[in-house]
Amino acid sequence: MEVLSQSSRRPLSARELQERAQAHHERLGLVTVYRTLEILERLGLVRRIHAEGSCHTFIAASPGHRHAITCERCSMVTEFDGDDFCLQISQVEATTGYRVSGHWLQLAGLCPTCRVESRE
Repeated sequence: MEVLSQSSRRPLSARELQERAQAHHERLGLVTVYRTLEILERLGLVRRIHAEGSCHTFIAASPGHRHAITCERCSMVTEFDGDDFCLQISQVEATTGYRVSGHWLQLAGLCPTCRVESRE
């Protein structure tokens, strides 16, 4: 968690987490990192971020029901409130007959800094 909190909203892969954490725990193995990430994700302390064309990456999660938007250029992640999505879930349930047990929503785009740099 300490390594993730120092990443400044830039998601890290399990391998990057392992390499950074080995500065304090040199014998830390990659399997241990993956197992710990699974537990932290179930506890709501870590958010899994899909990185296009690669493995999942991870950030420290903010409390509450949140979703993520990822910058396609610099990979910075910003979380946003996800409560409004519950209305759409009810509509999906009504039209499909499914009972939704969970969801994962992640948006992608350009962050304000990268938009300025690309003049969009």
